[in-house]
Amino acid sequence: MTIDWTEVYRTTFPDLVRFLHRKVWDLERAQDLAQEAFVRALRHEPKTPRAWLFQVASNLARDEARTAIRRKRHLTLLKSETEDRQKSMPDPARDLAERERMGQVRDALDSLSERDREVLLLWDAGQSYTEIARQAGLAIGAVGTTLARARRRLADAYQEKEQVDVAR
Repeated sequence: MTIDWTEVYRTTFPDLVRFLHRKVWDLERAQDLAQEAFVRALRHEPKTPRAWLFQVASNLARDEARTAIRRKRHLTLLKSETEDRQKSMPDPARDLAERERMGQVRDALDSLSERDREVLLLWDAGQSYTEIARQAGLAIGAVGTTLARARRRLADAYQEKEQVDVAR
């Protein structure tokens, strides 16, 4: 069976970029990594392209983080919102509040274990439990429990970050 790569690209690329953006916090870099994943997919022609693309993209993001760690003593993958986002929010108070909220969400996500973060981001990218299980190395039956616990940990971490900021 021949894979319709145009259709795979059309249906998968936006989700893949969103998934990667939440890993590297840089939209342009996320787009570059997604493109690289597609280039590799065209070379390998996997049987299940969507799942394969997310796995490769996850590995590419992880490799990039490792490279950055070697270059810097303190890795900071968090960046401010894109210029387009800032332009669309002309109210400085709202812009500041949104950036602070996004920073709290990023901090909360970064405080999670790699597995929790991975499961949440895969789910957010629209992956099925079967695909999440395959990519995270979990039993299919464990995905729901892991996802529920990861959501709870994320909510707790976010609330903790919010309380710390309010106390300042």
